[in-house]
Amino acid sequence: MELTLYREEPILREARHLPAGIYNQTRLLLARAMESGAAPCVFVPIRSMQYLAIIDQEEIVFVDREYPGMVQMAWQDFHRQERNALDERVQFEVAFYTRTSLEILPRLQGDLPKALQLMVDKDRIEHTAAVLPFPAHGNECNK
Repeated sequence: MELTLYREEPILREARHLPAGIYNQTRLLLARAMESGAAPCVFVPIRSMQYLAIIDQEEIVFVDREYPGMVQMAWQDFHRQERNALDERVQFEVAFYTRTSLEILPRLQGDLPKALQLMVDKDRIEHTAAVLPFPAHGNECNK
């Protein structure tokens, strides 16, 4: 799938923190996409809002169904290297490109995790567990 997106200069930038679980899910989905040979991005539909989140290595952009070629908001500049553990939140910067995006951030923060979880569950790789036999060797330590 190919999309051409446009964006103006941001009308506002803010520093925020993303909970570890959400950030980790975005990285998991991205890693799975790249592992399967797909393009290095993931499209996450946020059906409750009629938005599309597009995740790549550098940022997450949000596009409204009403204006499909225009980026409404972008989450950028993730400071993942500053965390000491995988369960710590990640600082990032929100770039707001429209007045509407200023109003929808709280709702996006609530609906994106649900959409990510649906994608993670849908793409879960199921494997059967197996115990591998190892050839028995004589107790050579006592010889």
